[in-house]
Amino acid sequence: MTETEAGQATVELIALLPLLAAIALVVLALAAGHAAREAADQAAVAGAIARLQGADPVKAARAASPGWSRTAVRVGGDRVTVEIRPRVPGFIARAIGARRTVVDDPAATR
Repeated sequence: MTETEAGQATVELIALLPLLAAIALVVLALAAGHAAREAADQAAVAGAIARLQGADPVKAARAASPGWSRTAVRVGGDRVTVEIRPRVPGFIARAIGARRTVVDDPAATR
């Protein structure tokens, strides 16, 4: 390998580093989005169960949500909606946040 070829390989490697960093960020964002979806599912179910048991669904859903996230809980009618966004920069959080709604049906438990 000549000195020119070694220099060209270094330039190519440096040119690829931003692409590799972007790929790593996408993979991490996908993992965070999946974790947010799972957490939102669990929190919405916890809120619906609390509502069926006569407890405060908002308190139960917040207790079931992870500490690493921003959580919004809404209860309306027979629905418990939980929105979880990881604590990451705004433009990424909007892309990977998760919203889950659970409909509780007291007739289904009889």
